Amino acid sequence: MIKFTVTSTKGGVGKTTLTANLGALLADMGLRVLLVDADVQPSLSKYFPLATPQPSAGLTEVIVRGEVTEACITATVFPNLDIVVSDDPEGHLPNWLLNRIDRGFRLRFALQAAVVADAYDCVLIDTQGAIGPLQDAAVMAADILVSPITPEILSAREFKDGTMELLDRLEPGSALGATLGPVKAVIYRQDRTADARLIATGIREDFIRLKGRVSVLDTVVPHAKAYKEAATLRIPVHRHERRRDGVMPSACAVMHQLAWELIPSLQGVHADGAVAEERSV
Repeated sequence: MIKFTVTSTKGGVGKTTLTANLGALLADMGLRVLLVDADVQPSLSKYFPLATPQPSAGLTEVIVRGEVTEACITATVFPNLDIVVSDDPEGHLPNWLLNRIDRGFRLRFALQAAVVADAYDCVLIDTQGAIGPLQDAAVMAADILVSPITPEILSAREFKDGTMELLDRLEPGSALGATLGPVKAVIYRQDRTADARLIATGIREDFIRLKGRVSVLDTVVPHAKAYKEAATLRIPVHRHERRRDGVMPSACAVMHQLAWELIPSLQGVHADGAVAEERSV
């Protein structure tokens, strides 16, 4: 089982959209996928329709109990894709975690439960943008960190500073036996302007100089309306835009390239999303 946490110290960069679409693609590739909504604002929990509209438990029980139980897991309407929903709208969990000596490792240990480890191939954790104990717990639970970064100069600067601060803060936790996973940055929502391409090049050069602490993926997710359209329809974007005319690659092609780059063993495996009637969900 491999665990990804999609994180950024900046809000509004596309973490939830990336988590949902990557998870759904991996599920259509045949992997058993568990999404975890570790954001007190439950955007991921509402992204796809759920098989059970009113889950009996979710993230609160996972964190407080320190274990994922069957009651905490809710199926979505898509095969192989389940979720632990966020059920803390008033934001009590970060304060509860703040007083725990094991706050940085509580989610990591909870995901070791048999109902997760024996039942899923991949876990994807969405995080809140605000720095705090819940974000830290989600980061420390991951094998690999994925950070979307928009090619805008202020966002790029904030991403670099915030990511380095996060690594400096959490890397000492490795001494306690929990190794901080590598950070894979993905350039996200890149438009076709010369300015965006120039900033993207600068981002790659900056992180080359950081001695391997952060690497920038080759895959670039373009700024395209297909991602918003798919979110509105509550379907995976690779099902919504399978082909595209013109220079820009389709969302289906982009998401496959991203999955193959993150999990090289999947290279050449394609999603079986064609079995669904996308607009009927």
